[in-house]
Amino acid sequence: MTQQLRIDFVSDIACPWCAIGLASLRQAVANLGDKVNAEFAMHPFELNPQMGPEGEAIVEYLGKKYGRTPAQIEETQAMIRERGADVGFTFGPRNYVYNTFDAHRLMYWAGIEGKQLPLKLALLQAYHGDGKDPSNHDVLVEAAQSVGLDADKARAVLSGNDYADKVRAEEEQFQAMGIQSVPSIIFNQKYLVTGGQPVEAFEQVIQQILAEEEASA
Repeated sequence: MTQQLRIDFVSDIACPWCAIGLASLRQAVANLGDKVNAEFAMHPFELNPQMGPEGEAIVEYLGKKYGRTPAQIEETQAMIRERGADVGFTFGPRNYVYNTFDAHRLMYWAGIEGKQLPLKLALLQAYHGDGKDPSNHDVLVEAAQSVGLDADKARAVLSGNDYADKVRAEEEQFQAMGIQSVPSIIFNQKYLVTGGQPVEAFEQVIQQILAEEEASA
């Protein structure tokens, strides 16, 4: 019997662990085959809401924010590359951190158009894989077009202030729920898992949820 599973994925495009977590989660769902029919919904979280349009060098930014040395940052990035490779995500050079608010506005519109998950994957690849600037409207439009969204409509969304209030309201909603780090994954609107977990961990969680849901049906 196939069971329905809603997955609310709260994340930021700037977050490498979100790229790992989403790849891992999708692999876990695929491994479960026809046991589960998963519906993904992407939700915004900004790690760098005050970041200016020019961005900031990643080593300087992480050094200031977390008190890490360049050597510690390189060690963490090496671990991230390794974890990414385990789930089929190849991290490229990420030399800068950028503001992602416009990307989240575009993501909201993509949800209306039924292309939210593909756009999320395209944006994660653009930034973490290809080192592109996710605050640049040309980069965002290119990603939108690559998943079948209308380029002119995407640019129109970005050129105005479309969905800004919706994005901020969602951010506030999840912060009010106590979510302070990403990725945060909510299954069936009641089970919370945080972090870029391994595939096996996500599989186990999903199987437990399906068993509990079946028992209470």
